[in-house]
Amino acid sequence: MTGPGEQRLFIGGEWVEPDDGHYEVVNPATETVVGLAPEAGRAQVHAAAAAAREAFGPWSRTPPEERARILAAAADVIERDAAAHADVARQESGATTATARGMQVAVAAARFRRYAKGALEPVERALAPQVTAAGPFGRAAVVGAVAVRRPVGVVTCITSYNNPWANPAGKVAPALAMGNTVVVKPAPQDPLSVFRMARALAEAGVPPGVVNVVTGSGPAAGRAAVDSPDVDMVSFTGSTAVGRAIAEVCGRGMKRQLMELGGKGAALVFDDADPAAAVAGIGTTYSFYSGQICTAPTRVIAQRGIYERLVAGLAGYAGRLTVGDPAERGTVVGPVISAAHRDRVESYVALGRAEGARLVVGGERPDLGKGFYVAPTLFAECTSAMRVVREEVFGPVVVVLPFDTEEEGIALANDSEYGLIDYVWSGDVARAFRVAGELRAGGVGVNTVGRHMEAPFGGFKQSGVGRDVGSYALHAYSETQALVWPG
Repeated sequence: MTGPGEQRLFIGGEWVEPDDGHYEVVNPATETVVGLAPEAGRAQVHAAAAAAREAFGPWSRTPPEERARILAAAADVIERDAAAHADVARQESGATTATARGMQVAVAAARFRRYAKGALEPVERALAPQVTAAGPFGRAAVVGAVAVRRPVGVVTCITSYNNPWANPAGKVAPALAMGNTVVVKPAPQDPLSVFRMARALAEAGVPPGVVNVVTGSGPAAGRAAVDSPDVDMVSFTGSTAVGRAIAEVCGRGMKRQLMELGGKGAALVFDDADPAAAVAGIGTTYSFYSGQICTAPTRVIAQRGIYERLVAGLAGYAGRLTVGDPAERGTVVGPVISAAHRDRVESYVALGRAEGARLVVGGERPDLGKGFYVAPTLFAECTSAMRVVREEVFGPVVVVLPFDTEEEGIALANDSEYGLIDYVWSGDVARAFRVAGELRAGGVGVNTVGRHMEAPFGGFKQSGVGRDVGSYALHAYSETQALVWPG
């Protein structure tokens, strides 16, 4: 099928009826059913992995130029139908129209195009010849060597609900570029976009079995996609709790892992920062995908001299945002993904109040009649001991803590189990970079929340394992083999 109606599993290049029926995919803005996704049985998930295993040999031996051609064709096919793709993404994920078009579908196409070029990047590195020490045969010899990156094999890609196009593309494209085959298990809340991606890849010429898609409303399908004996690697984006569970299974099977997990981004704002720039950057937490983004600067640590101005600025910013149906022009803040997640975010708002934080703005449920909405919310006078400060809320909620000295600010920023992306705002650029070097995070934005699409992406501590994006993703989806010979 080409629309968002009743879907089938994609296994070995065929559209397969699910063993366990279908479940409803709900539009979080309207609470209406927008499609039916298949409930894959365990045997079907393992069949998908077996299909990927069978396809791996031929695909890994496909010339890089041919892999590049197919990935570039996939980008063309995605772009051709971008408006329809974005419409489905908006309906199932609750993203605004602008986000669905510009940050989901367009980014996905760009990633396939980027890794079309990536397929042609060198995979060998020559090492300088060496004279070996006298070994068991009693004499030294000159040897040459080369390090070669090889595909890992079959990769299970488990993707997040907060970006149903860009996140899967960021896994599938570099994995295929390196010669791997994949089993994609999308988030249960918004899997329809991934089926559209699979159709685009098939139309572009990806051979049967190279890309497989399985879905399920609960954890069973994902669990089967991790523990299959045909799977060599798991690439996961999601919560730290689920990441730990996946890592345990991978550990037993010595499967490779790439994990992008939770975040509680610290935004360290010094007295000499441009307050308008800091407010604009931090304010994206409220608006971009309703705060459901692991890189958001949700934990603001403000120096005393700018603290009150920053709190007032963030409150005013929140008040100017239009909350509503993402299909409507002018909407900036759409719904969160589900009723259950809305309840979770609201529980943290109640917790912040109970812990003694001052609710500056928000905290109420917008009266829109339907949809899973949370108003942009700001807490001030927080301490690092509060759960609303320490735990990932994953919604449009910002907390603000004061600090006095640079050392205190750094200590507060690092006082977290997470370490994905932190931020520093300061008019003293030398200090900003010095402080950035002290932060225990996989990335640091200096006077910006922007991303560089070739910079390595991943977390310290409980925020993940490994790095991807740009050429780093090609390394993540490859093993390194050493070849040595007499010189």
